[in-house]
Amino acid sequence: MEEEHLAITQAPVENILPRFRIHFGEPGAVASLAESISLRLDPRVHNAPWVLLCIGTDRSTGDALGPLVGSKVAGAQNNPFHVYGTLSEPVHATNLKEKLREISTRHRNAFIIAIDASLGHLENVGVISVGTGPLLPGAGVHKALPPVGHLHITAVVNVGGFMEYVVLQNTRLHVVMCLAEVIAAALLEMAQRERKMGAKVSPPH
Repeated sequence: MEEEHLAITQAPVENILPRFRIHFGEPGAVASLAESISLRLDPRVHNAPWVLLCIGTDRSTGDALGPLVGSKVAGAQNNPFHVYGTLSEPVHATNLKEKLREISTRHRNAFIIAIDASLGHLENVGVISVGTGPLLPGAGVHKALPPVGHLHITAVVNVGGFMEYVVLQNTRLHVVMCLAEVIAAALLEMAQRERKMGAKVSPPH
């Protein structure tokens, strides 16, 4: 089924912007992040269903970033996304392929924004990145999973390079919560901007 997974996550190759990075504590982080996401949207997806695929698990503090973002966006009054991956129903290594098949069936030609936590250098903890194309979930903990997303957002929650599972479990909740707040707010602000510019994004049913 890997060809199907790639088919729903393949990003257009033209006009790819460089990766955007910002620390969650910088002034205006939400607005800057929202703008960076908007700039990386392909105009052809404005009439497509928008899927937010938030990867991670609530069993590990560091890896809970995705489900926290998913829960915050899903609970928002103005949410335009079909959200997969929340604290109550996380998407993780065990069920990712199943969820990709479900998305492919239920949301034809969807535009997928993938969210995941990452590990990195100490000076990059708290930095949020936005990139065009799919991310590789589980790469930080050496898991082989299918690439996901037409656009992806990752955030460095802790230092990597040694005993990654232990590091994720001992990550500060404060950092993860702050990152989730900024990412969720930026996604909702981006969607509101796109609606004002004529994007036909309807709330999920």
